[in-house]
Amino acid sequence: MASRQGGSGAEEVPRPGSTERRTAPHTASPEAASPEADRRRASTARPGSPDATGTRGRTTGPGRGRSIRPRSRTPEDPPLRDPGLYALTNHFRERLEQPGRYVSTRTVTEAIRRGQLRWNRTDGWRFALVDGGIRFVVVVSDTETDSPVVVTGWTEVADREAALEAGRFDPVDVDTIGLRAALSETPETTIPDRIRPRAVTRPFVVGGHRLETDPGEPFVRCVECGCRFRSKEAITSRRCRGPSAGR
Repeated sequence: MASRQGGSGAEEVPRPGSTERRTAPHTASPEAASPEADRRRASTARPGSPDATGTRGRTTGPGRGRSIRPRSRTPEDPPLRDPGLYALTNHFRERLEQPGRYVSTRTVTEAIRRGQLRWNRTDGWRFALVDGGIRFVVVVSDTETDSPVVVTGWTEVADREAALEAGRFDPVDVDTIGLRAALSETPETTIPDRIRPRAVTRPFVVGGHRLETDPGEPFVRCVECGCRFRSKEAITSRRCRGPSAGR
């Protein structure tokens, strides 16, 4: 490469039959003819071409050994799969304590390590891991910084039969996961037909209400205030005024 050699790199070649010696400006001193000089000249070889030692593909020359600063990450770069790098938002920490969420730090760790990556313009990057018929979804943010965070997470029923056979969750758990996901998919829409098949006898929390439902009922019912709801918007737009609401 001419720029590395300090000139055009071209040499004067003698004509056939001429007794004229090839111009060699670097042979004026013993050092220029030494093995060390040969190694220095070899260090300016073009990457991928044979150097003085016959080795191909060595990248050397000026700047060798100089640290190369990696380019900055962007939000569009796939997030790193090291769970130890991620902090938890307060929003997500609250979810860890709520009945019926079925998310934990262990599921977050496994999702980051092994889950499928999906990009969503509204939520950012998602890791999704199906385990025993249940899909665990983890949403992360600030992936271009040194301090990425887990923003939120939830569960979905990927395969009801597989979930029941796996034995990790009982039928009430599986129905709770399915019902919560159904309410969140279209929060403004009433979904009596998707509520009716569920049997949720252990209350789960949405919008401050502790909800349950029996098979055949087209609504969820708050066990604290007694209100009935057919959509998530209706649940979150009405404050619970049950006996435990002020605690």
